[in-house]
Amino acid sequence: MTTKPHRAGRREWTALAVLMLPLLLVSMDVSVLYFAVPAISAGLEPTGTQQLWIFDIYAFAVAGLLMTMGSAGDRVGRRRLLLIGATAFGAASLAAAYAQSAEMLIAARALLGIGGATLMPSTLALVRSLFPDARQRAQAIAIWSGVMTAGVALGSVLSGVLVEFFWWGSVFLVNLPAMVLLLVLGPVLLPESKDPAPGRFDWTGIPLSMAAVLPVVYGLKEIPSDGWHVRYVMAVTVGLLFAALFVHRQRTAASPMIPPALFRGGGFGPAVVLNLLTMFAMMGSAYFTTQYLQSVLGKSAMEAALWALVPSVPIGLAAPAATALVQRGVHSAHVVTAGFVCAAGGFGLLAFAGPDSLVLVLVACGVLASGVTMVMSQIMDLALGAAPVERAGSASSLMETGAEFGGALGMAVLGSVGTAVYRREMPDSAPAEAHETLGGALAVAGRLPERAGDALVTTAREAFTQGMQAAALAGAAVLAGAALLAAVTLRRAGVREEAETPDAGRADAVSPSGV
Repeated sequence: MTTKPHRAGRREWTALAVLMLPLLLVSMDVSVLYFAVPAISAGLEPTGTQQLWIFDIYAFAVAGLLMTMGSAGDRVGRRRLLLIGATAFGAASLAAAYAQSAEMLIAARALLGIGGATLMPSTLALVRSLFPDARQRAQAIAIWSGVMTAGVALGSVLSGVLVEFFWWGSVFLVNLPAMVLLLVLGPVLLPESKDPAPGRFDWTGIPLSMAAVLPVVYGLKEIPSDGWHVRYVMAVTVGLLFAALFVHRQRTAASPMIPPALFRGGGFGPAVVLNLLTMFAMMGSAYFTTQYLQSVLGKSAMEAALWALVPSVPIGLAAPAATALVQRGVHSAHVVTAGFVCAAGGFGLLAFAGPDSLVLVLVACGVLASGVTMVMSQIMDLALGAAPVERAGSASSLMETGAEFGGALGMAVLGSVGTAVYRREMPDSAPAEAHETLGGALAVAGRLPERAGDALVTTAREAFTQGMQAAALAGAAVLAGAALLAAVTLRRAGVREEAETPDAGRADAVSPSGV
């Protein structure tokens, strides 16, 4: 006889609010330096290479350690790992805020990434533990998805506002009050949750997972700006080879980091792929729209940050609306498919943007983000519902790792499409620097006589916009394919394979006393 899952009460929903603190900060840290880099450059005077590492080391650390930390949480306890990560994140934020050199800031950002890698899978795994009831879990994950998506948008806005009125270190200090609150309330409100029989830790899998993830993410992140150079293609190739070794290890190890059983039912595999495609769309579009606001429309950092906040308004409605449709009887496969169609429509609108189309670009971004959030809320629910509660950390980490790959892939593929069109549209007579990027064209134009400079700026902005249009069409095609994939695979998988399983009876998996 199946035990009816325990329904969450006020305590669990309050605990969810506490969990949103680290999630919001970690997602914000992805973009918090977008508008702070010029101030950091003026204050610390980093070299070009150091500036890249200041920006990228956080994402590399998160991507490389997500699977390790997810597996660790299943073993040592997700609440314990969350609190350890919060402590590290807070300490690293303080160190970053008062860094006296570029080297110190790089090290602090690396520690922030390590802390972030513990926080993201822990929050999602604890949601799985707090809400064994399928309907309540769907509502909680809808909130989780909306907060994470909004956090990426808010990070850049927050950095623009803080740098306008304070010094650059303030973008890191905002993390401290939330982390202190988490450390105070977490032990009281959050139950401990872990695998009661985890087996031996897969120490061999740690270096293999990092060797699989880091070279691929590195290569994909560099391709949009520098092109398909041999070293980047080799990095991706090496990473894929290590990925094959990692998969082999997980299939043969007695206690694998990522249990192959996760992929044997419930649509978990399709959820990982579809989650990757949502981040492909989100980060691929952001690569162009942030440049469009500043370099094409000529907005200041502060203005661009505030305008970038507008598309995030409908995000708060998209995930709850998708969940409400499912709970009223609409099949999840249809909702996910509709979300991808909506996001593809956002890309389609972006393809009509001209060099002076602020409103159209903002509407396109809002439509795209709403579709992405609809998809994300449903496939996260699917993935966690399909995963046993004792493996929630591993499942969450794999979903997050797929998202990191998707974001890097989106910037690489769509960025390369846009760059190719930009270079094709720029006249051969343009200076070499202007022929490479829009930023280079604007820099060259500032050194030319007024009429020649204005002509170069106009040409470059039109070329960039045409590149964005081409990338938007490519993105729409990818998401149309994702909609078809979702319609087929999720329908076949029987998406709403919910845990009216005896989660509530798993006293060994979730202990309200925290033991």
